[in-house]
Amino acid sequence: MIPEATVARLPVYLRALTALAEGGIRTCSSEELATAAGVNSAKLRKDLSYLGSYGTRGVGYDVDYLRYQIAREIGVTQDWPVVIVGIGNLGHALANYSGSRSRGFRVVALLDADPERHAEVVAGVPVRPFDDLEAIASEHAVAIGVIATPAAAAQDVADRMVAAGVTSILNFAPAVISVPDGVDVRKVDLSIELQILAYHEQRKAHEHERDHVAAAIGGDA
Repeated sequence: MIPEATVARLPVYLRALTALAEGGIRTCSSEELATAAGVNSAKLRKDLSYLGSYGTRGVGYDVDYLRYQIAREIGVTQDWPVVIVGIGNLGHALANYSGSRSRGFRVVALLDADPERHAEVVAGVPVRPFDDLEAIASEHAVAIGVIATPAAAAQDVADRMVAAGVTSILNFAPAVISVPDGVDVRKVDLSIELQILAYHEQRKAHEHERDHVAAAIGGDA
């Protein structure tokens, strides 16, 4: 069993390897890959040890081969059908994100409860009524659902997704949703991420002010 923290870093390694490959680099050392991924080399080597032994001493890693092995481990060598519910500004942005299509994910449906949106086509995919969820999930064997609705609708959408057989949910709504055992939820809360950055900015400002005061006292002494 691969630790959850390692699983969270594997997509970062995959992205770094893809960038190296696109730059024409065929082999890289653990130090080079760690730098590209923004982690220390010891952590990278430990993470990759859970996948097997893919490095060659004195040579490093074959970029394309390691890239394939990580992609296979996290399941993106196959095509995952995805449904997005809530086609407001965020839903539009997610539907138009070309990165998902190149990384093993295919948006098979865009759903919204607002009838006025049902005439829209976003990224080549028509917006359909939310009540079509069950039929679409069955037709395409959808296992992954994305919630981009207002907070008040998120739990109902999650309940309907689970009932339709969706077992993994990416939740962008600013709400905590409850799901039964066996269903995985990843929450992306932009406001929380911004608040965390604000904390760090405030801390840096306080440190700068403290250093400035200390320097002023030292100058007076």
